[in-house]
Amino acid sequence: MSAPSLPSRVNLVTLGVADVAASTAFYESLGWRRSKTAGNDTISFFALGNLVLAIFGRRSLAEDAQVTDTPPGFGGFTLAINMASEAEVDAALAAAVAAGAKLLKPGQRVFWGGYSGYFADPDGHPWEVAFNPFWPLDANGLVVLPQ
Repeated sequence: MSAPSLPSRVNLVTLGVADVAASTAFYESLGWRRSKTAGNDTISFFALGNLVLAIFGRRSLAEDAQVTDTPPGFGGFTLAINMASEAEVDAALAAAVAAGAKLLKPGQRVFWGGYSGYFADPDGHPWEVAFNPFWPLDANGLVVLPQ
């Protein structure tokens, strides 16, 4: 009898936020489309290519996971969006800042051979925007990971 396996995929990323309505408005101002039927006043869902981003109250998310809510700050992870060029990275960072994000690191060449910068959403969640010349994007903008 073999052990059950865990699929190697991520379907949903949920961000715990202080104000669901304000965070939803921020992501909508980036041009991201919120599902009008899947959410409600306490949670919003955005389709992002091959996964869904959920915006949910921070305290409620901690309760649901049965963990202690910690003060906002670096949570030990970042989210990333890959772009097709350095110019696209700079344009995306500028769009995020115009929508209300805080620029954490402007676009620049980085040690691994690419180009990236970071912004924080209104709750401080860090997002990397990167051009990786070693990871091409397919027609849908999804990373084609080298075999």
